[in-house]
Amino acid sequence: MAKSDPNRILRLLPLVAGGLGGTLLMLNRFVTPDLSASQSRSDVLGVILSALLILVGLIWQQIQPRSPDTVILEGEQGFEISEDLPPAIKTELAWASHLILTNTVTRSLAVYYQGRTILRRGVLGKNPEIQPGTILKRVLDKQKPVYLVDLKVYPGRIEFDYLPANTQGIICQPLGPEGAIILGANAPRSYTKQDENWIEGIADKLASSLEGVS
Repeated sequence: MAKSDPNRILRLLPLVAGGLGGTLLMLNRFVTPDLSASQSRSDVLGVILSALLILVGLIWQQIQPRSPDTVILEGEQGFEISEDLPPAIKTELAWASHLILTNTVTRSLAVYYQGRTILRRGVLGKNPEIQPGTILKRVLDKQKPVYLVDLKVYPGRIEFDYLPANTQGIICQPLGPEGAIILGANAPRSYTKQDENWIEGIADKLASSLEGVS
């Protein structure tokens, strides 16, 4: 279920206050048979203030970013790691995945290396094995990360069946020419540039450690 925007009421306050103020001024003018000069001046100032409040409200609607709508990912929490990996590699994968899951919007992740899935953690998808599709193959070939900001608009999303079906955003980050880490978020457009840089740094460290794995 999507969460409502927590700033929605705040952005509506100037519009409501301006509209209410203008309405009350108009009613006051209608019910007052004889207007003094001072009251007329007060009414003009009130109308100007109400108009400014409405203008501010309209501007806020346009320039204040909405928080991305989040969803509860479909699937069970889990932690799966290849048992034949060296202990040091297991520890590093566990450390790196924990950092990503607790410090970014990532709620599901998987690591693909040397043709097999060596780690899945967070909310798990139905398919336990990664079968590289067009997008992941391009990441491996070009050695450039791909950030799909809103997964539902990409036809190629069907290749990510190892992540929860309602994953909202994905980063495919290469781990050298033989692997990649795939991160799934529970909200679209939710990774910041700082997140991307931080994930890239962790991926570089993992790639260096995994080079000796056969």
